[in-house]
Amino acid sequence: MFSLRKYVSRLKASIRTNAKVYRLYSILRILVILVMIRSFFMKNYEGVGIAILSLVLFLLPSFMEQNFKIEIPPLFEGTIYLFIFAAEILGEIDHFYVAIPGWDTMLHTLNGFLAAAVGFSMIDLMNRHSKNINLSPFYLAMVAFCFSMTIGVIWEFIEFAGDSFFGQDMQKDFIVQSFQSVTLDPAHSQKVIAVKGIIDTVIHTQSGESITIEGGYLDIGIIDSMKDLLVNFIGAIVYSAFGYLYLRQRDFAKKSRGARIANSLIVRSAESQETLVEVLPEDEEPLEFRELMGVPGKKEKKRKR
Repeated sequence: MFSLRKYVSRLKASIRTNAKVYRLYSILRILVILVMIRSFFMKNYEGVGIAILSLVLFLLPSFMEQNFKIEIPPLFEGTIYLFIFAAEILGEIDHFYVAIPGWDTMLHTLNGFLAAAVGFSMIDLMNRHSKNINLSPFYLAMVAFCFSMTIGVIWEFIEFAGDSFFGQDMQKDFIVQSFQSVTLDPAHSQKVIAVKGIIDTVIHTQSGESITIEGGYLDIGIIDSMKDLLVNFIGAIVYSAFGYLYLRQRDFAKKSRGARIANSLIVRSAESQETLVEVLPEDEEPLEFRELMGVPGKKEKKRKR
C-alpha cells in the first residue's frame, strides 16, 4: 500500500541524491498547479481533472520504487515526468495535439520506448535475482517488446472507449482523398470498390442539418490508431535492440571478469598450496566476485588440493 510517510522519506532521499531530477519534478509540479488554477477560473473543469490526474501520475515513480523495491535511474525518472507533462498538460489542456502537427506521433513513439524500458527493467531485475530463472538476452528483449506493444494496444482500447462511451475525440480524425470498400458493391459479392479523388464530403443529419467537409472524406479513428501502434512499434523495437546489445555486452564482461579471477586464484593456489576457491559459471553478481577475495559467497565451492 502507498504510504505518505514513506513517500516523503523517499522524496527527501531523492533531493539529496538526484537534485536535478527533484528540481525538474518541482518545476513541473508548480506548472501543473498553476494550470489547474487557471482552468478553474476559466471554468474548464475537465482541465482541472486532467491537472489533478497529472499530479497523481507524478507519484508513480516513487510508488514503483517503494512497492516493487526497484531503483529508477534519474534520467529515466525525469523522462517520465516530462512525458506526463507533455501528454496531459500540453497535449490535452493546451491543445498541442491539434496545434502542433506530429505532437501525438512523437509522444506515442516515446511511449513505446518508455514502456519497453519498464518491461525490460522488471524482467531483467527478476532474472538477475532469481535462483531458478536464467533468461537469454534475446528472450528479455522479446518480452520487453511484447510488453510495450501490449501497453500500446491497451491505450488504444482506452481511446476507443473514450470516443464511444464518453463523447470524446481521443482517436484523432484524418481527412483522406481516397478509400476502398466492399460495402459500396451493389451486388454484395465482396468486390472492392475504390473511391478516388474526393474533394469534399457532405453529411446530412436526421435533424436536417448539413455539414460539408472540405478536402476529402473524414476518417474517424482507424488511421490514427494504426499510426499510433506503428510508432509505438518503432519505439519498442529501438529500445529492445539497445537492451539486447547491453545484455550481451554485460554478460560478456562478467564472463571475462570471472575467468580472470578464477585464473588468478588457481595460480596463487598452485604457488602456495593453499585452499583453492573455484568460481562457478553461474556466478554473475559483481558483489560475489568481491566476496571471493574475502568472505565466501553462496555460489562458491571450496576443495582441497
